[in-house]
Amino acid sequence: HESKEARVQKLEDVVKSTISRGGTLVIPAFSVDRTQVLLYELNNMVEKNRIPRVPVFVHSPMAIKATEVYRKNSHLFNDKVQEQIAKGDDIFSFPHLEFTFSKNDSQDIDKLKGAKIILAGSGMSVGGRVVGHEAHYLPDERNTILLVGYQTAGSLGRRLADGTKKVNIHGQSIPVKAKIETLYGYSAHKDSDHLVEFVTTATERLKNVFVVIGEPKSEMFLAQRINNELMTKAIVPESGEEYEI
Repeated sequence: HESKEARVQKLEDVVKSTISRGGTLVIPAFSVDRTQVLLYELNNMVEKNRIPRVPVFVHSPMAIKATEVYRKNSHLFNDKVQEQIAKGDDIFSFPHLEFTFSKNDSQDIDKLKGAKIILAGSGMSVGGRVVGHEAHYLPDERNTILLVGYQTAGSLGRRLADGTKKVNIHGQSIPVKAKIETLYGYSAHKDSDHLVEFVTTATERLKNVFVVIGEPKSEMFLAQRINNELMTKAIVPESGEEYEI
């Protein structure tokens, strides 16, 4: 994963480069947490004039409702953000930001000429409003699809991340000419290095480590690292096997 500083800089760079081409930036984003973090960082960029002010659409009913929950519980934010809010900054509101509920709004958004940013679910492009937007914007090289999280094997997001040149959406063959960018620093999960670090803090008390999340190749690699680097027994459980704890 990129560091927080690196992820913010890359987001800014992707926004600027897409806008400079007059294109649309489509961000498939999970409705809870991911969308709110992106809105917060876009808000900061807009207010500090780090990016041009273009229309930004949150086109996801679930994300909009989740954002309202965040608004009502701002006392749970960290000190830095609470101080920002206390100074009068509505962190989920900035010029040209629009929350759109209706599915019919998709056509209105797509008809809007010029550069813009669209955040919509689902985060892996396996359904939701974002799939329709991807079908519309993928064939144009001016546009960008920014993948901001893990893309599971077999998902549309994964195929885009892997560099496919053509995808099938709603029964139509869509050429992939838009720029595909990935940004994994927004992941809510620890990466391999952080998981090894986590195990390190408890090696004296551990008898076994069960690696149970991730793709098979990644699971095996992580288990091998724990075995070799920490001299702690790490197991990748197999389906149907029983382990006594």
